[in-house]
Amino acid sequence: MSPQGRRTFIIGGGCTAFIKPRGQRTTEDMGLEAATKALLDAGITYDSIESAYVGYCYGDSTSGQRALYNLGLTGIPISNVNNNCSTGSTAMYLANNMVKSGLNECALALGFERMSRGSLGSNFPDRPSPTFPLNLVMKEVEDNLSTGPNSGPGAPRMFGDGGQEYFDKYGANINHLAQIASKNHKHSVNNPYSQFRDGWTVEQVLASPKICQQLTKFMCSPTSDGAACCVIASEDFVHAHHLENQAIEIIAQALATDEPSTFESKSAMELVGFGMTKNCADNVFKQAGFGQGEGRDQVGVVELHDCFAANELITYDALGLCAPGEAHKLVERGDNTYGGKYVINPSGGLEAKGHPLGATGLGMHFYIAMQLREWAGPMQAPGLFDIPDKRGKFGLVHNLGLGGACVVSLLRRPEFYQAGGQDGRDRLGYNHAHECKPITMADVDKVKSRKNSPFVLQLAKL
Repeated sequence: MSPQGRRTFIIGGGCTAFIKPRGQRTTEDMGLEAATKALLDAGITYDSIESAYVGYCYGDSTSGQRALYNLGLTGIPISNVNNNCSTGSTAMYLANNMVKSGLNECALALGFERMSRGSLGSNFPDRPSPTFPLNLVMKEVEDNLSTGPNSGPGAPRMFGDGGQEYFDKYGANINHLAQIASKNHKHSVNNPYSQFRDGWTVEQVLASPKICQQLTKFMCSPTSDGAACCVIASEDFVHAHHLENQAIEIIAQALATDEPSTFESKSAMELVGFGMTKNCADNVFKQAGFGQGEGRDQVGVVELHDCFAANELITYDALGLCAPGEAHKLVERGDNTYGGKYVINPSGGLEAKGHPLGATGLGMHFYIAMQLREWAGPMQAPGLFDIPDKRGKFGLVHNLGLGGACVVSLLRRPEFYQAGGQDGRDRLGYNHAHECKPITMADVDKVKSRKNSPFVLQLAKL
């Protein structure tokens, strides 16, 4: 085993539609749908899962067990994860490490969220929020910006400040944010899982209501309900189950948290995770064998954390997708969409497809895995395999949560990838990479454990 551990692979993925938060579906039922699709995709039953990590921010303890007990009560370790907006990817990071370490051959990461309408808030009004120190620094930082004190709800205000600092330093402006948001909304038209499929133009984005000085409504991600799931397995498991035709390798993955610069630098960009993202990305590319600043030219498709268009702008720079200070030039060149250097957020990103916190990161991994399988249909990024290396270009995932945590993953086809034969599309009966359909109890019956509870399962509402 290498110092980085064993090779690991995404062998199955599943997603629900991300929908407006109207209390129409429970987390356990959305979780059942996403997990059932992921297991069908992988061609395995819940009996093969040796541990599970379930992410959500708004829910009671053991909500993960409540969702997975629908598929069986096998006695495996199930851990519940809460890491703000990076919760889903954190669950995946933990599941991936179980397989990399050799403790498991196959593990599952599930994320879901049932949210309230409007801006994010705490469910614990009797105590200060963990992000309270960030809010204190935010007010100090605004004195250093050309626009002075900002307004609006806390999250968009803070990310708007980060965008303003980038404007002040490098000459970007709100029109670049509008181009980013419009690009994402146009991408989402091809995504049936997306909450919004309106395809807003730059002019419509700019004309939508102002949320803070730098951001309009269509530059902001909505609150959402939804679920997503990924199954991670070892190379031996892949070969034993003949999954060479769909396994996507997790080449490198890292989770980073804040450093003193978040609070001490008095930088609006640092406050919203610029340094945390840069450190995490540099770590991942180092794990993958690249030198400092190298490897980004081998990336073809990206899902990154555009909770607000301002964050997408500064994240281009933090991830090293452009030269320092030139994120807005990347936008002007069209290097963030089809026909450019990268296709960034082909799903529509958080701004368009939605942002159910616990599901977001896992949904990102689902979309990138499907891109690297070339199953993404109208969302497919072209040219991923137009290079001599049969493994093709990398897919990159970036998921950020304030308070804080950042997960970056680098995915790629393995050298043994071989298309053909039965795959997840046959087992689901359609291509779930770009078709969104509900599950049936017959689907659940195909993947549930031999050790299941009819009493629990009869409570499910599909």
